[in-house]
Amino acid sequence: MRKFASGRLRSLLIHPFQQKHILRPHHPSSSLSSSLPRFLSSSTPVLDFPPSSTSSMADPSASKLPVTLQNINPKILKCEYAVRGEIVTLAQRLQEELLANPGSHPFDEILYCNIGNPQSLGQHPITFFREVLALCDHPSILDKSETQGLFSADAIERAWQILDQIPGRATGAYSHSQGIKGLRDTISAGIEARDGYPADPNDIFLTDGASPAVHMMMQLLISSEQDGILCPIPQYPLYSASIALHGGTLVPYFLDEASGWGLETSELKKQLEDARSKGINPRALVVINPGNPTGQVLAEDNQRQIVEFCKQEGLVLLADEVYQENVYVPDKEFHSFKKVSRSMGYGEKDISLVSFQSVSKGYYGECGKRGGYMEVTGISPDVREQIYKVASVNLCSNISGQILASLVMSPPKVGDESYELYCAEKDGILSSLARRAKTLEDALNNLEGVTCNRAEGAMYLFPRINLPQKAIKAAEAANTAPDAFYCRRLLNATGIVVVPGSGFGQVPGTWHFRCTILPQEDKIPAIVTRLTDFHKSFMDEFRD
Repeated sequence: MRKFASGRLRSLLIHPFQQKHILRPHHPSSSLSSSLPRFLSSSTPVLDFPPSSTSSMADPSASKLPVTLQNINPKILKCEYAVRGEIVTLAQRLQEELLANPGSHPFDEILYCNIGNPQSLGQHPITFFREVLALCDHPSILDKSETQGLFSADAIERAWQILDQIPGRATGAYSHSQGIKGLRDTISAGIEARDGYPADPNDIFLTDGASPAVHMMMQLLISSEQDGILCPIPQYPLYSASIALHGGTLVPYFLDEASGWGLETSELKKQLEDARSKGINPRALVVINPGNPTGQVLAEDNQRQIVEFCKQEGLVLLADEVYQENVYVPDKEFHSFKKVSRSMGYGEKDISLVSFQSVSKGYYGECGKRGGYMEVTGISPDVREQIYKVASVNLCSNISGQILASLVMSPPKVGDESYELYCAEKDGILSSLARRAKTLEDALNNLEGVTCNRAEGAMYLFPRINLPQKAIKAAEAANTAPDAFYCRRLLNATGIVVVPGSGFGQVPGTWHFRCTILPQEDKIPAIVTRLTDFHKSFMDEFRD
């Protein structure tokens, strides 16, 4: 997910100076809808985000320094990234204590289920990808006889192809600001093979993961707080953060938990009209498919409705498709919004569509390599020049990430020496993720007061926890959100790190947490046992 320090959505929603930066969502299930103002008040976090802890970190001695919380850009203060928030900070401290004093806690390791970071939890990289990267970074070994025995023939051939596309064959040099042209050619060919419709390498902007591409588009689209971006609730905090940093307004639309986190165009229409009635100019619609944190996979008919909605309303469709390889159920299939829009007969002049992809997710999980791209279509040449200008300010994305992005979109094919190993590694990772998802889903649904929708895709589960009133009151006394209270207690008792649902947004009065399915399969039974024992103890302690 993309690791930019993003999304302090909770602060965005509850601080007085931030009231005009997020519209209060109208939700029929909320009894608060008739009693609250259109913009959030400083005392009522309608989307249920935990209170800010910034003030607790203030250092009196810092007042003598020239940079203080009072004089930095206030937009920075609005940003927080729940995925690496206070629960994770506590986990890191507990980990240090375990190292310094083994046996000091009722667990012997911290199990990080908070972030989509596969290789940190034991997932192995794809051999072919790493062979090509190694050869490109150390091309002098390509001519050595020993290399033939250490690397596959197709990896050697691919490395030569890529190096021939890089000026000076230097992976340590700057590239074109959109990315190396030959790699963009490869990526566009991969998109065309995936979708069955033409793709133009000039539409591709290679970036350090998908996050910088998202920021680039927000920077382009937002000129004032009157500019709004429609975002799903629950949402990935990158979007709320980026909107806050660029001074826009988040216009939330609710996914329907009862229908498997469905996206209804009637909800989009309602929130769009409501925003416009308050003087907000919605510029774009964010859709995350497969969903993060919710794990749903959109049906193609639903995607057609969304495309039509964006076309009719003049919205840019921002399609977050970084989990496109992560689909685990036989009755669902990933379809890119590019493919869907083209199948409807809509071309460059009909709809503005920006699609995001990353090497961090899928079966590859190369988070630390920071590779990704956006495909920008339906944008006029003069605006494209401005996007290029912004990209050029950052010079270029890193070359290893660019190479990986090309490999992800053009992996080994039938007949290549690496093909069988590649397929075995890919299928092994994806089938294991599907089993892990199902095991955790079943375990969560067996807990008292917990319901969890089917894990159709992505890397997460987002269960709803019906907390006893005693627990909610205890959380209030501790000045924290009830789901954050639960997650903190879970961590202290078991070493399991999950993210409170309040960091992603949720229907008022409901509580959730996000848990990844990424711990290795042999650790899943221990996670289930620890979680089950903790939950029973927690419910017994706070039973009404």
